[in-house]
Amino acid sequence: MDSDLQIAQAASLKPIADIAAEYGLLPGELVPYGHHMAKVRLDALDRLGGKPNGKYIDVTAITPTPLGEGKTTVTIGLSLGLNHIGKKAVTCIRQPSLGPVFGIKGGAAGGGHAQVVPMEDFNLHLTGDNHATGVAHNLLAAFIDNHLHHGNALRIDPRHITWRRVVDVSDRALRHVVIGLGGSANGVVRETGFDILVASECMAILALASGLKDLRARLGRIIVGLDGDRKPVTAEDLKCAGAMTVLLRNAIMPNILQTLEHTLCFVHAGPFANIAHGNSSIIADEMALKLGEYVVTESGFGADCGLEKFMDVKCRYSGLRPNAVCMVATVRAQKMHSGRFKVVAGKPLDKGIIEENIEALEQGMPNLVKQIENVRAFGIPVVVALNRFGSDTDGELDLIRKHAIAAGADDAVVCDVHARGGAGGADLARAVVRAADKPSNFSFLYELDQPVKSKIETIARKMFGATGIHCTAAANKQIAWIEENGFGKLPVCIAKTHLSLSHDPALKGRPAGFTVPVRDVKVSAGAGFVYALTGEISTMPGLPSVPGGTRVDIDEQGRVVGLF
Repeated sequence: MDSDLQIAQAASLKPIADIAAEYGLLPGELVPYGHHMAKVRLDALDRLGGKPNGKYIDVTAITPTPLGEGKTTVTIGLSLGLNHIGKKAVTCIRQPSLGPVFGIKGGAAGGGHAQVVPMEDFNLHLTGDNHATGVAHNLLAAFIDNHLHHGNALRIDPRHITWRRVVDVSDRALRHVVIGLGGSANGVVRETGFDILVASECMAILALASGLKDLRARLGRIIVGLDGDRKPVTAEDLKCAGAMTVLLRNAIMPNILQTLEHTLCFVHAGPFANIAHGNSSIIADEMALKLGEYVVTESGFGADCGLEKFMDVKCRYSGLRPNAVCMVATVRAQKMHSGRFKVVAGKPLDKGIIEENIEALEQGMPNLVKQIENVRAFGIPVVVALNRFGSDTDGELDLIRKHAIAAGADDAVVCDVHARGGAGGADLARAVVRAADKPSNFSFLYELDQPVKSKIETIARKMFGATGIHCTAAANKQIAWIEENGFGKLPVCIAKTHLSLSHDPALKGRPAGFTVPVRDVKVSAGAGFVYALTGEISTMPGLPSVPGGTRVDIDEQGRVVGLF
């Protein structure tokens, strides 16, 4: 089979304006970026506002291997499958970060015959949203240090500046830096660091804002640090929020592309799910729901990460409620969760994973069971998508299906969209349609008026299966400050590893008897959530020993090669 990039480059694409028109968008509502990509003006949502919403489907997963389980492929493939059975579906996904693109996982446009195209543009610069977000973020950082240099009228305490700079590549050498060296002309000497762009609060704001006015207000509320009286200093105080909004005035318009089968795909915003809230933009979902009978969106990583934040953060701010959830599971991940095998990116899979091994599969099943329970905790029907790989046997797939249904899934269906596109997702689509037609009993995991520590502990107990949490002295001090300063009723976003239900990536399956260590708690006042860091999670990843970027190049015809 050809590589994903070869399949994408061989595809016949339609003009994006034609696809947009088929879904009901007007020519004047598009800002074209070439023939195959465009932005959609926000006033399109005003015109479409009176139309009823389509069905809302969120795609999540079990706890993945480091290689990923094909969740984006299934997200796109489910949309193709829905169109294949006669439903008008729209896909909504995040824009990739260049960190993973040039790191371990490679591209994020789906795979095989379930991809978004043009694949190279999707994975790289697209329409420049990520760059605009990074510049807006770093402009605020420059304003902070410029303010210190020119007398510090706001009395910002350099020891309590929380706004770090960002860059959209994985670069561990930038985690901790000292700036202002070389004399007073170069600014104030202080310790700081860099985060990866997709962990930026500006990115979270882009994904959660309801429009340009709301974007401006949220940017103004960003807290950059404390003054000498331990009171918050904001982007508004620094008179930077207006300029940041100007830089993001185009980025807030969602992007549209197409799949290999010419279905409409919104691509907008890209917060990580292990260190941010892990979902594409509210604006994109709202538009899509007016254009399609079904909207398939995706939450990052497992149900304990992105889906929980989808429900408790994104749905709170959007007011939208999902009709069903599709959970991606694979045979290889279930075997890894037995604890018998270690999956390492860049190394061949253990023979025990790619050969039939019912005993290992059985031992790894508790992870799937727990993640199904996590979805059911929100009162939403869930269908398991068994993403087939070539080495899977019918016996293994049947075993997962039986366990999934016994655990409370409405159905569990083999999905073969990588090899067959929409036709390979038709059975899954039918199962999702049946689930979405069922009544649901949606509820949030916690109430906003609970104390901050109680909200963190509720997530840890109910989603991760922990016995409780342990907050460091620094975290307790931060929680007290958050509540004293009026931020205690915000929802919670927990940063933790995506490779385990727990905080420890080494704990596979369904860990029990563990306590989640909370080492720091911050407030993202602009985004509108409290941000808790657990375990050893880092907000700036590093590259692997052999980065994926080593394979990327340009051929003699000027085409991208080696992207994925």
